[in-house]
Amino acid sequence: MLYWWSKYVLLGPLLRLFCRPTIEGAGHIPERGPAILASNHLAVVDSFFLPLLVPRRITFLAKREYFTQPGLVGWLKKQFFAGVGQVPVDRSGGSAARAAMDTAVRLLGEGRLLGIYPEGTRSPDGRLYKGKTGVARMALEAEVPVIPVAMIGTDQVNPIGSRMWRPHHVHVKIGEPLDFSRYAGMQGDRFIERSMTDEIMYALMELSGQTYVDLYAASVKEKAAAAVPDGRDAFRLPDTKAG
Repeated sequence: MLYWWSKYVLLGPLLRLFCRPTIEGAGHIPERGPAILASNHLAVVDSFFLPLLVPRRITFLAKREYFTQPGLVGWLKKQFFAGVGQVPVDRSGGSAARAAMDTAVRLLGEGRLLGIYPEGTRSPDGRLYKGKTGVARMALEAEVPVIPVAMIGTDQVNPIGSRMWRPHHVHVKIGEPLDFSRYAGMQGDRFIERSMTDEIMYALMELSGQTYVDLYAASVKEKAAAAVPDGRDAFRLPDTKAG
């Protein structure tokens, strides 16, 4: 009910009005059954436009902290994130990766459509960065296809460092499903998981037209932040105040 309310009554109409989003290749998404949607990640709004345009409900893994803040604000956040298909995962401690993996495999076992950002974080500059192999292991453990998704234009709606969203056309391209059944039972093999992840990232590069960078986005962000003397976000928009 919350998902339907967010998609069709509250946020959905506003996004459609101001950004005129379009989708291409929606027929590649199965009408039922489990699959992983592996998307590039340009902006926070990716997680709003993708569920808006895809006919099926998409489930995303989200930080548990989004659901545990006390008070009225915390309750509103919890309702909102639940409404857009987010499922909380505890990412603290040494077992965080395993907890996320177990949750993902469980959701796929229930026949869900799971949304994943293989880069692990938003792109700091619009380029496509090296994917993390968790998506490959999820696909192998759950024995499901991976469907590449390219978000285009969301970084113009929600530029890095911006506080307000801006009207701009958004386009979503869905690629053909990637079948990795030839690697069945080979989860845990680092070479296989890296090969699969690279194949997914190549498909994303082809769909999105982004320049590929063979580095992890998180590492690039950390180095950039360390280079800024006062600790400000190195990728924020420049200050336009006079003086």
